[in-house]
Amino acid sequence: MFQLGSNSRAGFKDEILSGLTVALALVPEAVAFAFVAGVEPLVGLYAAFMVGLLAATFGGRPGMISGATGAMAVVMVSLVADHGVEYLFAAVVLTGIIQIGAGVLRLGKYIRIVPYPVMLGFVNGLAIVIFLAQLQHFQVFSATGDHEWMSGSTLWVLFGLVAATMAIIYFLPKLTKAFPSSLAAIIIISLLVIWFDIDTNTVGDLASIEGGFPVFHVPLVPFSWETLMIILPYAVILAAVGLIESLLTMSLIDDVTNTRGRGNRECIGQGIANTTTGFFGGMGGCAMIGQSMININSGGRQRLSGISAALFLLIFILFASKLIEAIPLAVLIGVMFIVVIGTFEWSSLRIIRKIPPTDAFVLVLVSAVTVMTDLAVAVVVGVVVSALAFAWEHAKRINVKGYDDDNGTRIYELNGPLFFGSVKNFMELFNPENDPDEVIIEFQNSRVADHSAIEAIDSLAEKYIKAGKSLHLRHLSPECRQLLKNAGDLVEVNVLEDPRYHVADDQLA
Repeated sequence: MFQLGSNSRAGFKDEILSGLTVALALVPEAVAFAFVAGVEPLVGLYAAFMVGLLAATFGGRPGMISGATGAMAVVMVSLVADHGVEYLFAAVVLTGIIQIGAGVLRLGKYIRIVPYPVMLGFVNGLAIVIFLAQLQHFQVFSATGDHEWMSGSTLWVLFGLVAATMAIIYFLPKLTKAFPSSLAAIIIISLLVIWFDIDTNTVGDLASIEGGFPVFHVPLVPFSWETLMIILPYAVILAAVGLIESLLTMSLIDDVTNTRGRGNRECIGQGIANTTTGFFGGMGGCAMIGQSMININSGGRQRLSGISAALFLLIFILFASKLIEAIPLAVLIGVMFIVVIGTFEWSSLRIIRKIPPTDAFVLVLVSAVTVMTDLAVAVVVGVVVSALAFAWEHAKRINVKGYDDDNGTRIYELNGPLFFGSVKNFMELFNPENDPDEVIIEFQNSRVADHSAIEAIDSLAEKYIKAGKSLHLRHLSPECRQLLKNAGDLVEVNVLEDPRYHVADDQLA
């Protein structure tokens, strides 16, 4: 169901004020990410407006903020440098189409397979990335043109303004929650800087944000197979990075708000946003964890906050660029530092010695890879390592208990899953040469999981056949029997029908 805002007047006020707070924080981020991608500041600002508006309207997670992001910007650098910005617009359009396809195919549900240690690593890694991104504002150009750290009064003024901003955000909610503390901090510190003529960097020192309404145009690239081959690899990577960051951010907000977003709808919403943005001269984007947390902490829970943030951003571009350019960077740094403190899972430091070593390793690994490369790579690495660790651990749990029944048939009660990781141990549990003529493997406490398991059963059956003996399987689950049935002639083994469980008919070799 589509719900624009709250049912109460106070709720609408909170949504709109939260949107204003987010819009102010979006400006320097969008400009900075545009520089990272090698495009004009307005390309980043238009993306923040268009992606923010459409994702908030059509996406599956009310209260989540989307816009131009660093994770996607770093992917765009080489495309813009080698082929120009028009190819970037074309790639963004294709990115959106891929994301819509992912939503239609209902691929959003696969975010559920991301283990919790990977989620913790993702959150901690992004908090570190957000923190490190703010440190560039503590640097200045030296006489030689290199970056060097601030010093003297300039540095202390910046520190003081950042600390004052963080103090307002922390203490104001203890006095009143009628006004978003982040917005109050932005207004108060900005007015102090203007009234006392404090010498400090402002948003305008990054770049001018003045511009017009985004204009529709088809990307000026040749419509050819060669163009498709140029933009397709970038589009696939951008789509993957955007969806992974958006869906993981959605999961984080679900936990914070104790609600549940709709992953497949979010894929479609992000796709609509990026496809449209590419046609309006924007660099594309995805969900932003920092701005989303600002929104949630400021009281934004519905779509109205995200829509308001996008519309306020457009108003800044069209009519209020000079006012926004006067905002000190220090106040926005302070806001983001509060986001870092609130985003980092400090509890993970406390529990890291109490959880399994593999989970602790994955948590640290994902955090490190997020900082060193990007989110998509970190999540894939984390999932792969977690899956391999899971497979290795369960591969060691397979065992058998053997005994002879009244008819002299050897019964092997198999315990543990039979899959690619455990087949080697499985084969070592049997001795066809020394077993009697009739052997039954009892699968009541085991499962045949994959093709490697089927091949292992077939290899074991061949050893018994060569020894002139018969191998039978009993108490196979319906899924296991279906796997064997699908394998057909690949498996030369008897599956017994059990009179109590009726698990299968005989399949004769």
